[in-house]
Amino acid sequence: MTVTAPARATATVATPPHSPVPLWRLTAVELRKMADTRSGASLLAVVGLLAAAVVTVLSLSSDAPEFDFGGLLGPTVLPAAVLLPVLGVLSVTSEWSQRTTLTTYALVPRRMRVAAAKVLAALALAVLAYAACLAATAAALPFAGDPDPWHLPASALGKAGLFLVVNVLLGVAFGMLLLNSALAIVLYFVLPIAWSILGEMVAALARPAEWLDLSVTSGLLLEPVMTGRDWARLGASVAVWIVLPMVLGLVRVARREIK
Repeated sequence: MTVTAPARATATVATPPHSPVPLWRLTAVELRKMADTRSGASLLAVVGLLAAAVVTVLSLSSDAPEFDFGGLLGPTVLPAAVLLPVLGVLSVTSEWSQRTTLTTYALVPRRMRVAAAKVLAALALAVLAYAACLAATAAALPFAGDPDPWHLPASALGKAGLFLVVNVLLGVAFGMLLLNSALAIVLYFVLPIAWSILGEMVAALARPAEWLDLSVTSGLLLEPVMTGRDWARLGASVAVWIVLPMVLGLVRVARREIK
Protein backbone atom coordinates (compact mmCIF):
# COMPACT_ATOMS: atom_id res chain seq x y z
CA MET A 1 0.00 0.00 0.00
CA THR A 2 1.45 3.39 -1.09
CA VAL A 3 0.83 6.48 0.98
CA THR A 4 1.06 9.80 -0.85
CA ALA A 5 2.18 12.80 1.17
CA PRO A 6 -0.10 15.82 0.94
CA ALA A 7 1.18 18.59 -1.29
CA ARG A 8 2.45 21.65 0.47
CA ALA A 9 0.62 24.86 -0.20
CA THR A 10 2.95 27.42 -1.70
CA ALA A 11 2.32 31.05 -1.01
CA THR A 12 2.50 33.37 -3.98
CA VAL A 13 3.86 36.85 -3.44
CA ALA A 14 2.52 39.53 -5.73
CA THR A 15 5.32 41.48 -7.33
CA PRO A 16 4.71 45.12 -8.18
CA PRO A 17 4.51 45.87 -11.90
CA HIS A 18 7.75 47.05 -13.45
CA SER A 19 7.61 50.69 -14.42
CA PRO A 20 9.72 51.74 -17.41
CA VAL A 21 12.46 54.31 -17.05
CA PRO A 22 10.92 57.75 -17.70
CA LEU A 23 11.79 59.26 -21.05
CA TRP A 24 13.03 62.45 -19.42
CA ARG A 25 15.56 60.44 -17.40
CA LEU A 26 16.79 58.62 -20.49
CA THR A 27 17.12 61.97 -22.24
CA ALA A 28 19.12 63.38 -19.33
CA VAL A 29 21.43 60.35 -19.40
CA GLU A 30 21.99 60.68 -23.15
CA LEU A 31 22.65 64.41 -22.78
CA ARG A 32 25.19 63.75 -20.05
CA LYS A 33 26.89 61.07 -22.17
CA MET A 34 27.54 63.66 -24.88
CA ALA A 35 29.80 65.63 -22.55
CA ASP A 36 31.18 62.78 -20.42
CA THR A 37 33.62 61.52 -23.04
CA ARG A 38 36.90 63.25 -23.82
CA SER A 39 35.91 63.81 -27.46
CA GLY A 40 32.52 65.26 -26.51
CA ALA A 41 33.93 67.63 -23.91
CA SER A 42 36.70 68.75 -26.29
CA LEU A 43 34.24 69.39 -29.10
CA LEU A 44 31.98 71.45 -26.84
CA ALA A 45 34.99 73.46 -25.69
CA VAL A 46 36.03 74.12 -29.30
CA VAL A 47 32.51 75.28 -30.16
CA GLY A 48 32.51 77.68 -27.23
CA LEU A 49 35.95 79.07 -28.07
CA LEU A 50 35.04 79.56 -31.73
CA ALA A 51 31.81 81.35 -30.84
CA ALA A 52 33.69 83.63 -28.45
CA ALA A 53 36.37 84.26 -31.08
CA VAL A 54 33.78 85.18 -33.72
CA VAL A 55 32.06 87.62 -31.38
CA THR A 56 35.38 89.16 -30.34
CA VAL A 57 36.64 89.60 -33.90
CA LEU A 58 33.38 91.12 -35.10
CA SER A 59 33.19 93.44 -32.09
CA LEU A 60 36.72 94.76 -32.63
CA SER A 61 36.52 95.02 -36.41
CA SER A 62 36.05 98.28 -38.27
CA ASP A 63 32.54 97.19 -39.22
CA ALA A 64 31.44 96.82 -35.59
CA PRO A 65 29.29 99.99 -35.61
CA GLU A 66 27.19 98.48 -38.41
CA PHE A 67 26.25 95.35 -36.44
CA ASP A 68 23.06 94.92 -34.48
CA PHE A 69 21.85 91.86 -32.55
CA GLY A 70 20.81 90.00 -35.69
CA GLY A 71 24.04 90.82 -37.51
CA LEU A 72 26.09 89.36 -34.66
CA LEU A 73 23.87 86.37 -33.92
CA GLY A 74 24.16 84.74 -37.37
CA PRO A 75 27.97 84.44 -37.41
CA THR A 76 27.99 83.37 -33.76
CA VAL A 77 25.65 80.44 -34.44
CA LEU A 78 27.66 79.15 -37.41
CA PRO A 79 30.45 77.33 -35.46
CA ALA A 80 27.87 75.46 -33.42
CA ALA A 81 25.87 74.61 -36.54
CA VAL A 82 28.97 73.08 -38.14
CA LEU A 83 30.44 71.16 -35.19
CA LEU A 84 27.53 70.19 -32.93
CA PRO A 85 26.13 67.75 -35.55
CA VAL A 86 29.29 65.71 -34.99
CA LEU A 87 28.13 65.20 -31.40
CA GLY A 88 24.74 64.25 -32.81
CA VAL A 89 26.45 61.58 -34.89
CA LEU A 90 28.49 60.28 -31.97
CA SER A 91 25.49 60.18 -29.64
CA VAL A 92 23.97 57.50 -31.89
CA THR A 93 26.99 55.67 -33.28
CA SER A 94 29.38 55.52 -30.31
CA GLU A 95 27.56 52.65 -28.62
CA TRP A 96 27.53 50.59 -31.82
CA SER A 97 31.18 51.38 -32.58
CA GLN A 98 32.33 50.59 -29.03
CA ARG A 99 29.91 47.65 -28.69
CA THR A 100 28.20 48.87 -25.55
CA THR A 101 24.72 48.54 -27.00
CA LEU A 102 24.25 45.21 -25.23
CA THR A 103 24.49 46.96 -21.87
CA THR A 104 22.21 49.79 -22.97
CA TYR A 105 19.46 47.56 -24.31
CA ALA A 106 19.77 45.17 -21.36
CA LEU A 107 18.92 48.05 -19.05
CA VAL A 108 16.32 49.56 -21.41
CA PRO A 109 15.13 46.86 -23.83
CA ARG A 110 12.90 49.21 -25.83
CA ARG A 111 15.07 50.34 -28.72
CA MET A 112 12.71 53.01 -30.01
CA ARG A 113 12.56 54.55 -26.54
CA VAL A 114 16.34 54.81 -26.44
CA ALA A 115 16.41 56.25 -29.96
CA ALA A 116 13.81 58.85 -28.99
CA ALA A 117 15.91 59.82 -25.97
CA LYS A 118 18.95 60.32 -28.21
CA VAL A 119 17.00 62.59 -30.56
CA LEU A 120 15.57 64.60 -27.65
CA ALA A 121 19.03 64.91 -26.10
CA ALA A 122 20.39 66.28 -29.38
CA LEU A 123 17.54 68.80 -29.48
CA ALA A 124 18.25 69.81 -25.89
CA LEU A 125 21.93 70.26 -26.75
CA ALA A 126 20.97 72.51 -29.67
CA VAL A 127 18.75 74.61 -27.41
CA LEU A 128 21.49 74.97 -24.78
CA ALA A 129 24.05 75.90 -27.44
CA TYR A 130 21.67 78.46 -28.89
CA ALA A 131 21.17 79.99 -25.45
CA ALA A 132 24.95 80.26 -25.11
CA CYS A 133 25.16 81.94 -28.54
CA LEU A 134 22.49 84.43 -27.49
CA ALA A 135 24.43 85.22 -24.32
CA ALA A 136 27.69 85.70 -26.25
CA THR A 137 25.95 87.97 -28.75
CA ALA A 138 24.37 90.03 -25.99
CA ALA A 139 27.76 90.45 -24.33
CA ALA A 140 29.14 92.00 -27.53
CA LEU A 141 26.31 94.49 -28.07
CA PRO A 142 27.94 97.33 -26.04
CA PHE A 143 30.55 97.52 -28.83
CA ALA A 144 27.90 97.96 -31.53
CA GLY A 145 27.31 101.47 -32.73
CA ASP A 146 23.70 100.89 -33.67
CA PRO A 147 21.39 103.17 -31.63
CA ASP A 148 18.98 100.30 -31.13
CA PRO A 149 21.17 97.15 -31.22
CA TRP A 150 18.65 95.04 -29.30
CA HIS A 151 16.00 95.31 -32.00
CA LEU A 152 15.42 91.84 -33.43
CA PRO A 153 12.04 90.37 -34.42
CA ALA A 154 10.95 87.25 -32.58
CA SER A 155 10.68 85.47 -35.91
CA ALA A 156 14.39 86.09 -36.56
CA LEU A 157 15.25 84.59 -33.16
CA GLY A 158 13.15 81.54 -33.94
CA LYS A 159 14.67 81.07 -37.40
CA ALA A 160 18.23 81.25 -36.06
CA GLY A 161 17.37 78.61 -33.46
CA LEU A 162 15.71 76.45 -36.11
CA PHE A 163 18.85 76.75 -38.24
CA LEU A 164 20.90 75.20 -35.44
CA VAL A 165 18.30 72.50 -34.75
CA VAL A 166 18.15 71.47 -38.42
CA ASN A 167 21.91 71.03 -38.61
CA VAL A 168 22.08 69.01 -35.37
CA LEU A 169 19.25 66.74 -36.53
CA LEU A 170 21.13 66.21 -39.80
CA GLY A 171 24.01 64.74 -37.82
CA VAL A 172 21.67 62.53 -35.80
CA ALA A 173 20.01 61.28 -39.00
CA PHE A 174 23.36 60.35 -40.57
CA GLY A 175 24.42 58.56 -37.39
CA MET A 176 21.11 56.71 -37.15
CA LEU A 177 21.32 55.55 -40.76
CA LEU A 178 24.97 54.44 -40.83
CA LEU A 179 25.64 53.41 -37.19
CA ASN A 180 29.35 53.93 -37.77
CA SER A 181 31.10 56.96 -36.32
CA ALA A 182 33.87 57.49 -38.86
CA LEU A 183 31.70 56.83 -41.92
CA ALA A 184 28.82 58.99 -40.67
CA ILE A 185 31.07 61.96 -39.83
CA VAL A 186 32.87 61.82 -43.18
CA LEU A 187 29.65 61.55 -45.18
CA TYR A 188 28.01 64.29 -43.10
CA PHE A 189 30.64 66.72 -44.38
CA VAL A 190 31.28 65.27 -47.85
CA LEU A 191 27.80 64.52 -49.23
CA PRO A 192 26.23 68.00 -48.83
CA ILE A 193 29.35 69.63 -50.29
CA ALA A 194 29.43 67.19 -53.21
CA TRP A 195 25.73 67.77 -53.91
CA SER A 196 26.23 71.56 -53.86
CA ILE A 197 29.14 71.29 -56.31
CA LEU A 198 27.19 69.02 -58.65
CA GLY A 199 24.21 71.35 -58.54
CA GLU A 200 26.40 74.22 -59.69
CA MET A 201 28.36 72.28 -62.33
CA VAL A 202 25.65 70.10 -63.93
CA ALA A 203 22.90 72.07 -65.58
CA ALA A 204 20.39 69.23 -65.28
CA LEU A 205 20.80 69.23 -61.48
CA ALA A 206 20.47 72.97 -61.02
CA ARG A 207 16.69 72.87 -60.57
CA PRO A 208 16.63 69.87 -58.14
CA ALA A 209 19.55 71.35 -56.19
CA GLU A 210 17.57 74.53 -55.68
CA TRP A 211 15.07 72.47 -53.66
CA LEU A 212 17.27 69.72 -52.23
CA ASP A 213 20.47 71.53 -51.25
CA LEU A 214 20.05 71.73 -47.46
CA SER A 215 23.06 73.98 -47.00
CA VAL A 216 21.33 76.60 -49.17
CA THR A 217 17.75 76.17 -47.98
CA SER A 218 18.72 76.12 -44.30
CA GLY A 219 20.93 79.17 -44.82
CA LEU A 220 17.78 81.07 -45.78
CA LEU A 221 16.81 80.88 -42.10
CA LEU A 222 19.51 83.45 -41.36
CA GLU A 223 18.07 85.88 -43.90
CA PRO A 224 15.79 88.70 -42.70
CA VAL A 225 12.79 87.54 -44.78
CA MET A 226 11.67 84.12 -46.00
CA THR A 227 8.91 83.67 -48.55
CA GLY A 228 6.47 80.77 -48.76
CA ARG A 229 8.56 79.30 -51.55
CA ASP A 230 11.65 79.44 -49.33
CA TRP A 231 9.82 77.53 -46.59
CA ALA A 232 8.68 74.92 -49.15
CA ARG A 233 12.28 74.48 -50.34
CA LEU A 234 13.42 74.05 -46.75
CA GLY A 235 10.71 71.46 -46.10
CA ALA A 236 11.64 69.46 -49.20
CA SER A 237 15.33 69.38 -48.36
CA VAL A 238 14.65 68.48 -44.72
CA ALA A 239 12.43 65.59 -45.85
CA VAL A 240 15.20 64.20 -48.07
CA TRP A 241 18.25 64.84 -45.88
CA ILE A 242 16.81 64.37 -42.37
CA VAL A 243 13.40 62.66 -42.28
CA LEU A 244 14.16 59.90 -44.79
CA PRO A 245 17.57 58.90 -43.30
CA MET A 246 16.07 59.10 -39.79
CA VAL A 247 13.20 56.74 -40.66
CA LEU A 248 15.50 54.28 -42.44
CA GLY A 249 17.91 54.49 -39.51
CA LEU A 250 15.18 53.73 -36.97
CA VAL A 251 14.21 50.66 -38.98
CA ARG A 252 17.84 49.57 -39.03
CA VAL A 253 18.24 50.12 -35.29
CA ALA A 254 15.10 48.11 -34.60
CA ARG A 255 16.26 45.14 -36.70
CA ARG A 256 20.02 45.10 -36.26
CA GLU A 257 21.50 42.22 -34.28
CA ILE A 258 23.25 43.23 -31.08
CA LYS A 259 26.68 41.67 -30.57
